[in-house]
Amino acid sequence: MNTDIFAQRRENLKRSLKKKGLEALLVSHAANRYYLSGFELHDAQCNESTGWLLVTADGEDFLFTDPRYTDAAKKVWDENNLFIYSTDKHKLVTQVMKDNGIESMGIEPRAMHLFDYDKLYSLTKIYSTDNLVENLRVIKDEDEIRRMDASIQLNHELFEYIEGQLIPGRTEEEIAWEVEKFFREHGAEELAFSTIVGVGPNAALPHSIPGKTKLRENDLILIDTGCRLQDYNSDQTRTFWVGDKPSDRFKETMALVRAAQQAAIDIIRPGLSYKDAYFAAYNVFAEAGVEHLFTHGLGHGVGLETHEPPSLSRAANGVLQENMVVTVEPGLYDPEWGGIRWEYQVLVTKDGCRTM
Repeated sequence: MNTDIFAQRRENLKRSLKKKGLEALLVSHAANRYYLSGFELHDAQCNESTGWLLVTADGEDFLFTDPRYTDAAKKVWDENNLFIYSTDKHKLVTQVMKDNGIESMGIEPRAMHLFDYDKLYSLTKIYSTDNLVENLRVIKDEDEIRRMDASIQLNHELFEYIEGQLIPGRTEEEIAWEVEKFFREHGAEELAFSTIVGVGPNAALPHSIPGKTKLRENDLILIDTGCRLQDYNSDQTRTFWVGDKPSDRFKETMALVRAAQQAAIDIIRPGLSYKDAYFAAYNVFAEAGVEHLFTHGLGHGVGLETHEPPSLSRAANGVLQENMVVTVEPGLYDPEWGGIRWEYQVLVTKDGCRTM
């Protein structure tokens, strides 16, 4: 990716920092760090950071990492503003702040361990912030949309392929492995998230973990999966009937789910509130008397992360904007029977939306 785009994104953040009266922001969230610098999209694990990025409101920006990532950092960052820590990164960060006349900084509390917070708090003034970078990330640029179109296209191809692999006797685990193999063999860097596969009643678990349950003739199977391609995620769910005689309940439930989804898609546009998008689908279920079987939000943002702002739910505040990408994934779940979910990714356009 062109390094100029990262510099422009940091300029956008600097404007936000000035509006908030912040001297700097310490970026500890991995996807935000990558979005602003091009450095390392992932942390090694939840309690092990690959590095921090210090973005100042009016001045130079600084990248901090450990010796394992020195060479990778040099490929994307000016060595003059690159700092390698082996022991106390907290003192290193605050020393760089002092050397550059920075007396305080914002932090990302959702992506900072209490241990790090306590250390930094003892050394400098810190202020919690909320979604400063995420508020930039929700609006996708032309290059991001191109990458996401490529990622979702591979998802479409996966579902065309996987339907032919739904053979009675195969287990949920085997289907999940077929999904992963297809993505990797067709260019994906990794799964966007662990594939969800649920047969029969297991499909009533929205995040069912694939197990030993076997596909049966004339039964349903729910598959929710996505891939990361060109750094960006896709996310789709399909529910299939295995066999040539779908039950009346399956057909009726599927029709309701698809109608609820279409009701939301029909009104998604810039300016629509997140809640109104949710209730467009919810009301279809309510009219049929099955709203109690709809147990989650309507959708969420997708991009560098599979789940990112905005959230389309009854509790969400905000309105849709052009070039947001969100999922639309209503579902109905009965633990005694199973569940049906159908999920599209949509791009909010100038006067509506486009199913990706």
